[in-house]
Amino acid sequence: IKMDPYDTLLFPLMGEKATLMREKENVLTFVVSKKATKKNIREAVIELFKVDVENIRVMHTTKGTKKAHIKLSSKHSADEIASHMGVI
Repeated sequence: IKMDPYDTLLFPLMGEKATLMREKENVLTFVVSKKATKKNIREAVIELFKVDVENIRVMHTTKGTKKAHIKLSSKHSADEIASHMGVI
């Protein structure tokens, strides 16, 4: 099932852990729709940010939300994308 990218990626996370992962591992962290699959998340990131995705790790938080750590290929900078989004 194809999802709208804006319905898939709800908002970026900017906490201490997400910031460290962005700086050290080239990873973006988003809260995503509970219905989103890894394929939906990959397609949304590619469509919205025009980047190559290397890996996606998804987890459900104790607050009942779904979080995705999206590792970008080394050709792209997670810091640069975060600055375009206004996160940093």
